[in-house]
Amino acid sequence: MAQFTVRNLEEDVKARLKRRAVRHGSSMEEEVRQILRNAVKDEDQSVTRLGSRIAARFSKTGLIEDLPELRGQAVRPARFDR
Repeated sequence: MAQFTVRNLEEDVKARLKRRAVRHGSSMEEEVRQILRNAVKDEDQSVTRLGSRIAARFSKTGLIEDLPELRGQAVRPARFDR
């Protein structure tokens, strides 16, 4: 198993970690291990980009034409006076 040391950790962060460990019935060291496991557990999964998620959400709404990509275009404010 690997080991590493965290230097310059603020005292209040250490105190909060200790309280959190007590609430979960574990040692502070085990609590930190669990936090680190949870932080990296989804790292290997691919992330669906925002545009793809929006397209999937509205795919069954009846829109039949493709919307143009705006990648690389200058940002313009919306105009509502037309």
